[in-house]
Amino acid sequence: MSRKVEGRISSVRGHRIDVHEVGEGPPLLFLGAGIGNDPGRAAIEILARKFRVIAPSHPGFAGSERPRSITTVDDLSYFYLDLLQEHSLSGAVVVGVSFGGWIASEIAVKSTAHISRLVLADAVGIKIGDRETRDITDVFQITEDNLRKAIFATPAPRVVDYKSMTDAEVLAITQNREALARFAWSPYMHNPKLKDRLHRIAVPTLVLWGAEDGVVSTAYGRAYCAAIPAAAFATIENAGHLAQIDQPEDFARHVLDFTSGALTAKRETTGAA
Repeated sequence: MSRKVEGRISSVRGHRIDVHEVGEGPPLLFLGAGIGNDPGRAAIEILARKFRVIAPSHPGFAGSERPRSITTVDDLSYFYLDLLQEHSLSGAVVVGVSFGGWIASEIAVKSTAHISRLVLADAVGIKIGDRETRDITDVFQITEDNLRKAIFATPAPRVVDYKSMTDAEVLAITQNREALARFAWSPYMHNPKLKDRLHRIAVPTLVLWGAEDGVVSTAYGRAYCAAIPAAAFATIENAGHLAQIDQPEDFARHVLDFTSGALTAKRETTGAA
């Protein structure tokens, strides 16, 4: 069982941030989706057998302060660049899921000075279709039941029982939803300029996708991958938009294989790597 590290990160540039840290080894910055109240703890525990995993709650999301100067995803990316530099996380692996994948992409097009490898899992952030085509399911406009079906390959066990939750847990989910809307409402879940900047990503990159993602399709994922030089694409079977929750063991295995170099030369893999 991994253990929490000492000297945990609690602030960036003097701004308080809630961070779950676990494990020992080289740093892995895990940028979650900001959906619900589980960033993928089971997958994080597996990754922590090899890495010091640093999983923050994004500024403005539950548990973390949002400085008034941070109003966009672009601002969030600079915040995390500051985190990497301020806490000397040289050679970090950055794993971004969904909204966190968008942030990770915005970080990597600016600088990879502190990054050794990048994993984008079911990432949003770019526009691939024309103006009349919806690339990303509107998670704010569908019912909770349909949202669950879009996010998870096995939605039935994922029903949220708000009555059994503490007030703090319900508040955290609400704060996360509000913050996600604040940062990603307009333009919806993307930066119109990001796709044309992805060529700037200069580190080995794995684009990892749930085969049954109902928020962004595998075609969207492949287009994301094609825009990044020498990126590899892999799918996880029986997984939806949050593959790290649907299939934590497979998710972690793909990340660990990639960081050990097993996927570096592969343009695309499916199922088991």
